[in-house]
Amino acid sequence: MNATVSDPALTLLTPATPQGLLGLIGSGIGQSLTPALHQQEAGHHGLRLHYQLIDLDRFGGSAADLPWLLSAVRAIGFGGLNITYPCKQAVIPHLDELSDEAREMGAVNTVVIRDGRLIGHNTDGSGWARGFRRALPQADLGAVALLGAGGAGAAIAHAVLRLGADELRIVDADPARAAALAAELGPRARAAADAAQALAGATGLIHATPTGMAKLPGLPLDAGLLHAGQWVSEVVYFPLDTALLREARARGCAVSDGGGMAVGQALGAFELFTGLTADADRVEHHFRQLVALRQRGEC
Repeated sequence: MNATVSDPALTLLTPATPQGLLGLIGSGIGQSLTPALHQQEAGHHGLRLHYQLIDLDRFGGSAADLPWLLSAVRAIGFGGLNITYPCKQAVIPHLDELSDEAREMGAVNTVVIRDGRLIGHNTDGSGWARGFRRALPQADLGAVALLGAGGAGAAIAHAVLRLGADELRIVDADPARAAALAAELGPRARAAADAAQALAGATGLIHATPTGMAKLPGLPLDAGLLHAGQWVSEVVYFPLDTALLREARARGCAVSDGGGMAVGQALGAFELFTGLTADADRVEHHFRQLVALRQRGEC
């Protein structure tokens, strides 16, 4: 049975122990900028670490491979992991402890390995909220449509209600999952039958599915459902300018790209891994710099 840990101050790296091994488990993560963000920020703090991508696609793997992967990283001596699609919820049964936030959200995106124990945390919600407030500080939260009730969607659902959303309408390819999340969140949340129903009269849209990633290109909904006056928040950051954001801008929507959440997640995870506070502006600048280089084919 998973225990609960309420104190997130779990230190992997300190100036006295300057070497560390971190990783990211997920599918289609070969283009992730997370390793570079963590390694460079660690260097600014006088720390030395290696961040390893563990891409399930490279060996035909899936979330079913988590037990042996977690056993391996623990044996090798990893100090922590980030977890992404499709493992954020599947990883929970294999962990020893959960933070209160991870337990509440039912999803984990950061695992700290301490004394051989796997401790799950979630920086998705706080990471999304930071990027959203930064990009769209005046956004109307009267009626918000959320597309995707998986690991990222669940974390963001909690976060947007904390920001004061009056109503949250949740859509998912699995209607039962949307209904379960809405029931968990309480009276301000409800499941919608489809995107059209969720967006009818909505002030904004949060997209929290993998559609639009480089490996899953395309639109997650009919672009005709978007109109001027709405805002659109994206979680996909590679590519940073997704098809959804292009369509939203063309229709006069204010937008928040997935980079804000990517940076916010990294800031939270860095603190959990190291016990140190990352320089938010420096990490943001580095991220945008890396994206620009990637777009020019220089990295």
